[in-house]
Amino acid sequence: MPQQALQFLNEMDISVWQVRQTSYFPALEDTTLSLPETCQLLFVAPAIPTERDAFLFGKVLASMKLSPEQALFLSSESLEYIGEHHLDWCWFSGVSTTELEGVKILTSPLLSEMHSNTQSRRDLWRQICSYDN
Repeated sequence: MPQQALQFLNEMDISVWQVRQTSYFPALEDTTLSLPETCQLLFVAPAIPTERDAFLFGKVLASMKLSPEQALFLSSESLEYIGEHHLDWCWFSGVSTTELEGVKILTSPLLSEMHSNTQSRRDLWRQICSYDN
């Protein structure tokens, strides 16, 4: 993970969890990740958002009336390790989706592809609004 991206996400108070090489942590394979109760949205993507992507991510969070402190990033490889959680939303960006019981699922292309694609941003907004009904 680029240090600059990590620093930017930390400045926005977005926590980053990533297991880079599970082979170094054999006990980790049987371990589950506990998400804090404050985590309302889990952002699942193949890589940590860039500074530009984090800006778009922040705008989407604001439209959902969520703060950066209520969101966590998790790589798609680590999703299987999630244990008990209090999530309301799980946003899959550029990765295949996984059903999480009682969680509203959002899907989109990679954030980097959404900057210049108005239709993909509109589609994401429609998904968000569909849960309000």
